[in-house]
Amino acid sequence: MSNYHIKSLEEYFNVYRRSIRNPETFWAEVAEEHFLWRKKWDKVLEWDFKEPKIEWFKGAKLNITENCIDRHLVTKADQPAILFEPNNPDEDSIAISYRQLHERVCKMANVLKSKGIQKGDRVVIYMPMIPELAVSLLACARIGAVHSVVFAGFSSSALAARINDCEAKAVMTSDGSFRGAKTIAIKAIVDEALKNCTTVETVLVVNRTGEDVQMQVGRDHWLEPLLDEADSHCDAEIMDAEDPLFILYTSGSTGKPKGMLHTTAGYMVYTAYTFKNVFQYQDEDVYWCTADIGWITGHSYIVYGPLANGATTVMFEGVPSYPDFSRFWEIIEKHKVNQFYTAPTAIRALAKENLDYVTGSDLSSLKVLGTVGEPINEEAWHWYNDHIGDKKSPIVDTWWQTETGGIMISPIPFITPTKPTYATLPLPGIQPVLMDENGNEIFGNQVDGRLCIQFPWPSIARSIWGNHQRYAETYFSAFPGMYFTGDGALRDEVGYYRITGRVDDVIIVSGHNLGTAPIEDAINEHNAVAESAIVGYPHDIKGNALYGYVILKETGENRDRDNLKKEINQVITEHIGPIAKLDKIQFTAGLPKTRSGKIMRRILRKIASNETENLGDISTLLNPEIVDEIIKGKI
Repeated sequence: MSNYHIKSLEEYFNVYRRSIRNPETFWAEVAEEHFLWRKKWDKVLEWDFKEPKIEWFKGAKLNITENCIDRHLVTKADQPAILFEPNNPDEDSIAISYRQLHERVCKMANVLKSKGIQKGDRVVIYMPMIPELAVSLLACARIGAVHSVVFAGFSSSALAARINDCEAKAVMTSDGSFRGAKTIAIKAIVDEALKNCTTVETVLVVNRTGEDVQMQVGRDHWLEPLLDEADSHCDAEIMDAEDPLFILYTSGSTGKPKGMLHTTAGYMVYTAYTFKNVFQYQDEDVYWCTADIGWITGHSYIVYGPLANGATTVMFEGVPSYPDFSRFWEIIEKHKVNQFYTAPTAIRALAKENLDYVTGSDLSSLKVLGTVGEPINEEAWHWYNDHIGDKKSPIVDTWWQTETGGIMISPIPFITPTKPTYATLPLPGIQPVLMDENGNEIFGNQVDGRLCIQFPWPSIARSIWGNHQRYAETYFSAFPGMYFTGDGALRDEVGYYRITGRVDDVIIVSGHNLGTAPIEDAINEHNAVAESAIVGYPHDIKGNALYGYVILKETGENRDRDNLKKEINQVITEHIGPIAKLDKIQFTAGLPKTRSGKIMRRILRKIASNETENLGDISTLLNPEIVDEIIKGKI
């Protein structure tokens, strides 16, 4: 037996040992017992981290939507699959049963087919958190189209870059979106993006806000009339195990976003397995992940993982502060949520508010609490544990990445003893190792190093879309024969892992990975800016915030500095989106550089974090005198 649902610590250790000793047998048992296959695999795993090449369940045939929807129609047709909670609390929530979801997905799939979308075509989805977003993902998967969801907070130029990179044939969007007290003109952003795109033939538009929008004849279509006319039956396209399921772009330490490619079978098996265990989901539980589907968390733990287990998953359109800071807790009471999965950023923001916002709601339904996006700090962990979980709902501090597809290191609630700030133990099938700077493995406990994984797991991203060489160089070149996560970690005296943060030029802000290079590229577009460097520094709410060091051209020296700061952040908003705006901007005459011209970001990080006592040896810098000048000008 595969022990799909682990129920004790002893069982965890037994399952983990077996999964490491014979991973192929372990994952074959999980896959065979718990999923629907049109054809079984010829080979469980073929891999080589040198190339790199990874193939799971080779030769198998399936469709992921049959596993997420169709097979539940026998026993769960009338159970809610999705509970939609709108931005405005006065608007009725919507329960979509598995039967209704099946009908909606089939209709949406037939609309896509009617517009010429076929297996292998790429479809970019740029929508708010409304049911049509989840339905669109599943409709693409139903017909074998490759979906690429772009978070609807990205700018038109960021959207255009992603559309062009994957050569999307269609875009699915909405007229606008509601976010707190704001209404955002989503379709206008798409229109602006498409001025610089040549591959898009069709734009399908959901009517959400009633905004006045421009509709280009022949290209743009309102979805509702098309859905009304569409057939409610659509045969699922039979997919190969390694056929692409989706592309999801993540920031890199170089300028161009990386289109991480996830395939079908392995991703399905791993996300379903980890969902069941990390949240100890039971039939008829109500589960809520507050992430946006524009991120990997939403793909894996709002849509695919929960639905593959026949779960009821909540989708929330709004923000935790609207109409006030009790919104999360009111939704938990309203839907009797059992598992609640959110970001440390949200917890820190809510913990700063009056506790009356929490105590006004009945949170007794909660069984499990989770965090995602970054390690949770100890103060926020205790507030979450004491006031939301009432010290009875274990916190699963989950570590994973867009690239990993699913949760890798996490407590299993009621089974793994938790420890604040620690992700604790690897899940079955995951083989973490710590490496030193010279590529040697660090053995034993009470050690720290660079976190690598030494054996493939089913949901690992298979490539970067259109650039396999970059995939090889980014993840498999630093430590040959291993996947390098880009994170540092420490292992304590009992073998628990604590993630200590990125070791490259990617900063995690409010749970979002932001590469410094694209932000610097955007800033340097400003006509008054000569050069810039971005680093992260600790922030009470976001975990990290962005600190910008900016060198001005002569033409900018006499400009009003406050206006310049606003203009620089506006440029960032236009190129990337408001999530990448700088919290602090310091204008400086220079940057600390090596003699080869490399910016010493380590020094800039320490200055931004007020750690100037130990900057190390700066005498070898090309311009050591600039360091004192930057310290004196620190904001």
